[in-house]
Amino acid sequence: MQPPDPPSPAVPEKRWQTTQYANLIRYAPSGNYFARIRVGGKLIRQSLKTDVLSVAKLRLGDLEKVERCAAENRDGVSTGRMLFSDLATIYAQRIDGEPTLKEKSKAYYHQRVAALLRSWADLESTDARRINKNECLIWAAKFAQEASPTAFNNTVKVLRDILDIAVELGARYDNPAKVIARVSLRAKVLHLPEPNQFSRLLETVEEGGGRFSADCADLIRFLAYGGFRKSEAASITWGDCDFTKAEILVRGDQETGTKNWTVRRVPMIPDMSRLLEKLRKARPNEPATKPVMRVQECQKAIDRAAKLVGMHRITHHDLRHLFATRCIESGVDIPTVSRWLGHKDGGALAMRTYGHLRDEHSANMAKKVAF
Repeated sequence: MQPPDPPSPAVPEKRWQTTQYANLIRYAPSGNYFARIRVGGKLIRQSLKTDVLSVAKLRLGDLEKVERCAAENRDGVSTGRMLFSDLATIYAQRIDGEPTLKEKSKAYYHQRVAALLRSWADLESTDARRINKNECLIWAAKFAQEASPTAFNNTVKVLRDILDIAVELGARYDNPAKVIARVSLRAKVLHLPEPNQFSRLLETVEEGGGRFSADCADLIRFLAYGGFRKSEAASITWGDCDFTKAEILVRGDQETGTKNWTVRRVPMIPDMSRLLEKLRKARPNEPATKPVMRVQECQKAIDRAAKLVGMHRITHHDLRHLFATRCIESGVDIPTVSRWLGHKDGGALAMRTYGHLRDEHSANMAKKVAF
């Protein structure tokens, strides 16, 4: 009897797959697309951070433009000057082509570049080789006096990133901006309205006499009762409001959604339930895709009402702080509040911001303990 033939060896799965488009390949295990381009004799393979072919094609085009522009500048470094304006152009192209950045973040970085060029005379026309540490420190000392700590730190980051490009291209050996120290961020002193002040604020806004006065008051309530960011509130639709489970779905969105592009569920506190039920009763025929809020901002109305009420000025974001404060004062633990706010740090930021409230609440509860 003949022994059976040995099994044929398994054909290994091809990990990298070609596509019908030049310079575009797919990594089979993850399904993500990669660019594979050769620029100036250098082979570049870089993830396009998507498994959607149409998106990958667009990002491939952006990446090719950035890399070919960088190659042209590398070729010119050895023969001519590398102006700071040339580096800033490359930086702007990279920011625009970065798929993980929101459009608002891209716009913000462009603003920081503009602020840097305004605050440093003749920087655009300066040869990158000639920028030294002393010049960086002189600019930083002056700019720190006119900019907020956050604006200062982010502008310094932009300066470092731009000069890193000069190092990458071989225009210089070091980055002189690395000697600039970051400014410590000062914690904002919160002046939040007491319950009676908040009620008077709402009444004053609602009775303002403007076409959207009532809508502005509803937005203030919506932000305060849900702890949403202003951009998040603008994107919440009736379809996101689950009255059965008493929760609101806050969706991630590249343009206007959550900061981390994630999805979270925020419970409806009783005040929120009453607000949404009142609005739905007044607007029963609006489709599920219609935004709940009819206005997206109301800062002027808040400022006017705060003056009339005689309270500290507050912003849309302060209403988010108000939500967290009321939750903690009502006994909700900080990790839970942090999840409702959409924080991704396990409650570390909330602890730094609201930790004193936790301690005060704990002390007040301790006074009720008796034997």
